[in-house]
Order: sequence, then C-alpha cells, then structure tokens
Amino acid sequence: MTGRIALAISLLSLAACGGGGSLGSTPFASLGSGPGTSPPATRQATRARGAESVAVNRYLWNASLDVLSFLPIQSVDPFTGVIVMGYGTPPGGGRAYRATVYVSDPALDARALNVALASRNGPVAEETSRAVEDAILARARELRIRDGQL
Repeated sequence: MTGRIALAISLLSLAACGGGGSLGSTPFASLGSGPGTSPPATRQATRARGAESVAVNRYLWNASLDVLSFLPIQSVDPFTGVIVMGYGTPPGGGRAYRATVYVSDPALDARALNVALASRNGPVAEETSRAVEDAILARARELRIRDGQL
C-alpha cells in the first residue's frame, strides 16, 4: 500500500508541476471539461490537447485510492482523471472485484465521480457500485473536513 501512495503522490506532484504526457491510454481519453478556474480544493492537471483541460478533485482522487486500496493499481492518469484497478478481494470478502474510477470535475460532488465495478462474472449489481461510490464520497468529505481544520 505504501508503494501505491508513493506512486499517487508522485503522479499528483507531476500533475501540479505541469508535466506533460500520458501514463496510459484510457477509454475516457477524449473526455474533458473546458478551461476555467478551479476552487482551492482541487488540483488542476492540464494535458497538451489544444484548449482542452481536465480538473480533478484531489479529495475524490485520494478517497478513491483509500477506499479501493485492496485492489492493485494497473494504471493511473491524473490528466484525464482515470484510475484503472485490477482484480482484488476486499478484506473479509470472498469475491474478487476490479474497478475503473473516473473523476471528471473539480467539484466535490457525486456527479464528478463515476465508478465501474465488475467481478469475474461481469458487472456487479447497481447497489454494490452505489455503495462503493457512497464510501468514496464519504471519505472525500472526511479528507476535505480534515484539511479545513489545519
């Protein structure tokens, strides 16, 4: 888990420094939001694609890594807001899952988060995906509150 955290921190540092390039191709590579200002609770990552940029909410990003820490990370792309995770079994569970997380907006909002969760038998029930999204949103709010108390 320490390796995942170090990887995430180094990638976010790279994004903050304006480093270019992609860390892998993703199905969401063509998606983005128009340029604009981002609130202090976000980290702006801009990809060299003309006028297109994607703002990623750092709390949703970090909460996704925290909540789904039992899954191995296959690829992360802070420039498009995509985290692809391989199969893993949650603590105390017997079923393996994999996930793709897409953080599409700088807002700390449910609309900014999309989690595609699957088991080895195919997509999981919508209630399961919703529960994972709710856990990520709750953790993101906790992280935001903690930062506000500093």
